[in-house]
Amino acid sequence: MSNVKEVQNGSAIVVTPVAGRIGAEISGVKLTGELDSNTVKSIREAILKYKVVFFRDQHHLDDQGQEAFAQLLGNPVVHPTVPTKNGTNFILELHSDHGGRADSWHTDVTFEAAYPKFSILRGVVIPEAGGDTVWANTATAYENLPTELKNLANQLWAVHTNAYDYAAKKNNVSAEAKKRHDEVFTSTIYETEHPVVHVHPETGERHLLLGHFAKNFIGLSSTDSAHIFSILQGHVTQLENTVRWKWKAGDVIIWDNRATQHYAVNDYGNAQRVVRRITIDGEKPISLDGCRSITKTIEKKIQ
Repeated sequence: MSNVKEVQNGSAIVVTPVAGRIGAEISGVKLTGELDSNTVKSIREAILKYKVVFFRDQHHLDDQGQEAFAQLLGNPVVHPTVPTKNGTNFILELHSDHGGRADSWHTDVTFEAAYPKFSILRGVVIPEAGGDTVWANTATAYENLPTELKNLANQLWAVHTNAYDYAAKKNNVSAEAKKRHDEVFTSTIYETEHPVVHVHPETGERHLLLGHFAKNFIGLSSTDSAHIFSILQGHVTQLENTVRWKWKAGDVIIWDNRATQHYAVNDYGNAQRVVRRITIDGEKPISLDGCRSITKTIEKKIQ
């Protein structure tokens, strides 16, 4: 089933759902920084509805073009600890040879209070086989919780930090990747308190805010936190809530970072995988009782 949306210049973009609860492919658009406002509006509407949207064959897009397009969706922001790719203002390069294998479930940069609203990822070098990415819908995850678990989740706040046990949460961590994580990713340590259930500022939907940056629930022991986290996180990643995308070079994928988690499947061995990401600035999540997230600790490590 496809939805066709007419745009101002008389052409049409086609939005085709990919999975039942999340994800759609958009065709009929060449992504540039010169897109008309109606096309940008249609893309934004699709992102909010489907949580993640996929574009094939955007081979014309280089680093500068990706940055120009990103600015149509909001204000790009740099990663708080990892340097941008040389020659760019906002691009974070995720290179499989240099620790760029994001093979654990997460929402980008939730160790900050106002973490990004959108992420824009471009495929540059893609393995012949493997290297897919999977996204999960955190709204349907919440909607389908039993009432008793909803009531529990509604009351919980979690501490998110970038100073987590990197090796324990990922598979087959190389010494180089571990070193890069310790020296670069955690060069400044953040701890932020987020509501486990937040209200999306544009759709009004309720979402579970978890992922691998979640350290513990406030007021609970690490043991109890781990048990409850496992239960709630398991609901997020149920297959019914997910969509899996097989990359090709030239693909561009945009997701609502407030409404999803994602996982880069690390099944391609020594093959090379390079993707480049820009994030768009977001706002502090708001809980069901109207409280905002807050960063409690920012600590610069001494190298």
